[in-house]
Amino acid sequence: MCDYSLHAVASRPAKVGETLITTTFPRTSTRGFAAGGEPGVAVCLLPGTELAFEQNVKYDQGWIWARTTSFRVAKFGVVEPNVPHRHHDAIEFPDGSNVLVTLLVEGQRATVLQLPVVHQISGRTTKAEEYGSTPAAAASAAGRSREVPAMPSGVSATKPAASAVTFFRPGDCG
Repeated sequence: MCDYSLHAVASRPAKVGETLITTTFPRTSTRGFAAGGEPGVAVCLLPGTELAFEQNVKYDQGWIWARTTSFRVAKFGVVEPNVPHRHHDAIEFPDGSNVLVTLLVEGQRATVLQLPVVHQISGRTTKAEEYGSTPAAAASAAGRSREVPAMPSGVSATKPAASAVTFFRPGDCG
């Protein structure tokens, strides 16, 4: 996703392995991610995208000095998506804390480690099935039954469990 205030900025989806840079976009006061060779193009991340920063993550809290976390890895997510006219894009750290993307200090470099798995439910064949990268497609190619074992009780392949999300506000972290 790209935050609501970046809808007027050119954008594209993130790619695994690319290095992104935290940037303030022209004609906005919003920070987000851009690729090195495309400073004016917002790189949009899906919730669940995993990032590895070159250094411990730094963010502004509305004071003179930025805060530095003790983390170099984070997972992209969205906070309070139903609240209009506010920033929603955030990164979550291994301890469960998170920071709004617009508060990240400019110039930080992060590599996209992994994109989330997105399931599309339809009667059509998916690209994964076409290329034989699903259990059913692999079984079919080997001449075996296309049946795939059922998911264990209580496990859903289409909807991840919701997690509680919090975010830092200026002054929250002493």
